[in-house]
Amino acid sequence: MTGEHETGRAAMRGLLRAVAEYLGHDVAPEWEAAAYAVPRHRFMPDSVWDADTLEPISRTGDPAGWWASAYAEAPVVTQINDGRESEDDPVPTSSLSDPGIVFCMLHMLDLRNGMRVLEIGTGPGWNAALMSHRLGPGLVTSVEVDPDVTASAHSALHDLGLSPVVVCGDGSRGWAAGAPYDRVIATCAFRSVPSELIAQTVPGGLVLLPWDSPWMGWGLLLLVVGEDGGASGRFSPHSAFMLNRRHRSGVRLYRDVVHDEHVPEESHTDLAAFEIAEDRGDLAFGIGMRLAGVWQAWDNDPDVDGVARRLWLATTDAKSWAAVDWAGDGTKGYTVWQHGPRRLWAEVAEAHAWWLANDEPGPDRFGLTVAPDGSHSFWLDDPRTVVRSSAPPLE
Repeated sequence: MTGEHETGRAAMRGLLRAVAEYLGHDVAPEWEAAAYAVPRHRFMPDSVWDADTLEPISRTGDPAGWWASAYAEAPVVTQINDGRESEDDPVPTSSLSDPGIVFCMLHMLDLRNGMRVLEIGTGPGWNAALMSHRLGPGLVTSVEVDPDVTASAHSALHDLGLSPVVVCGDGSRGWAAGAPYDRVIATCAFRSVPSELIAQTVPGGLVLLPWDSPWMGWGLLLLVVGEDGGASGRFSPHSAFMLNRRHRSGVRLYRDVVHDEHVPEESHTDLAAFEIAEDRGDLAFGIGMRLAGVWQAWDNDPDVDGVARRLWLATTDAKSWAAVDWAGDGTKGYTVWQHGPRRLWAEVAEAHAWWLANDEPGPDRFGLTVAPDGSHSFWLDDPRTVVRSSAPPLE
């Protein structure tokens, strides 16, 4: 064996132990075998970024740090700003996913011999490699929107002797040429379920998507496709993924939402506004289920007299906004400014009260039914208890 091969196997043993601890059980034998056969470092570029700090890590400049990142139980950013590298405001746009989440999702997918799989978001290619090793040649189709990322993944897969179908295209539309599929899995988050993914999946097949609401991106959605062309399933609390590029809104607060001529409505609240908005757990998921198209932003040092901190709320269609101000210096309560057809702070307060009244539900109590016409019904505990409905997503 080569030194690199031995180093990789030893590092993978440690990683699989960490993954087993994360999962609460051992990695299944077929996935353990795949992990050793397709080492994670073979899919990691020479230049990457720490997922928490976005500090660059170079294989040549910091080989020990690079290797540690390759086999840490953590994600690794492999691209920023869609490949347009800049020191100003770097945004992760591709990554090697957290290994614990990878194997969690692979277990949830319940793959069987001979199944055909569609993957949305090839990224560096490690996930496609694991599934290709498990299923064999030609049974995995992986679609990646970025041409450079596609080429890099294809090369890494080819170098290991694997032969999934790797396509550069818009994975949110699936890949009809390879349909039908028994399983669909995404490595990017969605805010609605594209009808193409259901249409390209056999009845009884599974569609597994990371979920994102504008309020907070968190959770997985596992759908079972029905005979009628619809699908239904439940959420689970795992994962946070980068948003699918087709689902990016591109809305900017001061450019698109708040304008000088707006005359907002003023009110006051004693509700713990900042605590509610800062929550990143079950409450945030519940607010995201209850509300449609509401996002938030913080201004911790607003240049406004008498305001120490400000919470902004806005809609993805840029038609409504709210500002929740705290004066500081031990002041109790908040001043609320609201503008547009929706009263966003009032909606958040109602969603919070609803969440408390329903025993503080977490993600695993929520589900989604997608009708044959593409409309969405979000529900709590039972499909008959609808929390929110929406029309078919716009194409």
